[in-house]
Amino acid sequence: MPIVIQLDVMLATRKVKSKDLAAAIGITEANLSLLKQGKVKGIRLATLEAICSHLQCQPADLLIYQPQSDPPKA
Repeated sequence: MPIVIQLDVMLATRKVKSKDLAAAIGITEANLSLLKQGKVKGIRLATLEAICSHLQCQPADLLIYQPQSDPPKA
């Protein structure tokens, strides 16, 4: 998927533990872990807003677009 979630980077930068963020924004640690690993198909805007509010960051600090290159044509 061309969208990369860099929540783990922001947590390290802000020195916030995953369990503390999960408790602060009202989601389970398991769901936060799936989000950090990029194993989710989507994220609610309310959840993104809560994460950004707690970590004092912008959505662009968490979500990176990396287009996949097309395979070379033979």
